[in-house]
Amino acid sequence: MRLENFVTIDFEASCLPRHGRSFPIEVATAGPEGVTSWLVKPVAGHDGWSWTHEAAALHGIDQDRLAREGLPAHRVFAEINAVIAGRQLIADSRIDQYWWSLLAGAAGEDVGAPILYVGTILDKIDLPSEDIFAAQHHADALHPTRHRAADDALWLWTLLCRLKDMAVADAALPAPPRQVPPSIAA
Repeated sequence: MRLENFVTIDFEASCLPRHGRSFPIEVATAGPEGVTSWLVKPVAGHDGWSWTHEAAALHGIDQDRLAREGLPAHRVFAEINAVIAGRQLIADSRIDQYWWSLLAGAAGEDVGAPILYVGTILDKIDLPSEDIFAAQHHADALHPTRHRAADDALWLWTLLCRLKDMAVADAALPAPPRQVPPSIAA
């Protein structure tokens, strides 16, 4: 599988769905142009949805901050789509598709671009596990802070770029000489 023309995306939410009805509160994208992050103002339909203290402690975003700094869902959705510009969206969790769908619905839009789960890429990429682990360690070293959308989107962007570079370097290496079994060579 080749990695080309992609943008990474990550969401933070009011809670994980297993703790109740969850909505996206922060989203970020990372690509060659850099990282962009948005706080999402909950829509009226989010009243009564779950908000856990564990989630707030993890990402550090509280409801008062969202009320002050959050942007309307339709604006966030439109700006993300401008950033995507026809490129493939990739996330590090399957649940990001759920929050992407919720954001689209809150914006009154169709989801549009689906999100590809990075695990699908890792399953199909033609690199040894050692290279994948090395790329993960590289991303960890450059971006040790996690659980904010911008940090996580940038971590994933770094990981995928490293894997892409490794795949290109690996493809540039000459193939090892073919060994002919002695019984055939004779």
